[in-house]
Amino acid sequence: MKVLLFTGLGALFFAYYWADNFDPASLQGARVLLTGASAGLGEELAYHYARLGSHLVLTAHTEALLQKVVGNCRKLGAPKVFYIAADMASREVPERVVQFALDKLGGLDYLVLNHLGAAPAGTWTRSVHRTSWLMQVNFLSYVQLTSLALPSLTDSKGSLVVVSSLLGACRVPTSFSSPYSAAKFALDSFFGSLQRELDVQDVNVAITMCILGLRDHASAAEGVRGVTRVKAALGPKAALAVIRGGATRVSRVFYPWRFHMLCLLRTWLPRPKAWFIRQELNATATAAA
Repeated sequence: MKVLLFTGLGALFFAYYWADNFDPASLQGARVLLTGASAGLGEELAYHYARLGSHLVLTAHTEALLQKVVGNCRKLGAPKVFYIAADMASREVPERVVQFALDKLGGLDYLVLNHLGAAPAGTWTRSVHRTSWLMQVNFLSYVQLTSLALPSLTDSKGSLVVVSSLLGACRVPTSFSSPYSAAKFALDSFFGSLQRELDVQDVNVAITMCILGLRDHASAAEGVRGVTRVKAALGPKAALAVIRGGATRVSRVFYPWRFHMLCLLRTWLPRPKAWFIRQELNATATAAA
């Protein structure tokens, strides 16, 4: 019976991931505001959008890195590409970023939220200031950007693409990252509720939640160095999965695919879930943190 169950699940996963109605031409001329675009996944997202002919506004904290990415996007064929350096820890910044994008592009078809405020993994230091900073960068700024961009996305029948993680989508709290887990839980709940509200109001704006593995980004990798055995998600492959999901307006994207199985099994088989988590943690390192 178990063999049949897992065979059936495997067939469903295969069919789900094999089906692909992605049309690259649909992104030609699309107006995209992308956050966290200076390195890692965000940089790869920018390059994919540039190759596909999208008009881009890129934002991140470090201006010098953004300038490099902008130059590369132009070489790859982006018709228009602008940048604005911004620190999402400041509550005044999201409004400035969205207004800049609207002024430069005349509207938005995609808002891709990818920025990340990382903190070193370890036991919670009980720092309210640090927790407040993480919640502003990893959650509240997402809410602000969404609220400000939503009227334009409504007009264009556009898409919100939110890069999240297993911590939020599967309700899997991880040890040694309490504030970060809280922000990811909040993201999933907020955007899940928002999608239902938009559906009830017959607003044709899609929301795609992207559940990814460890970010291929220096700050993310450094924050969990020695704590997890998980390898960083490959930037170009993960970025393409995110772009496909947003373009096809699916509700969720899982990369790598095994995270989808974990989310499905989290309620049915709680022990395998705990076992899975233990395999990806370096218990010796976390105990010493």
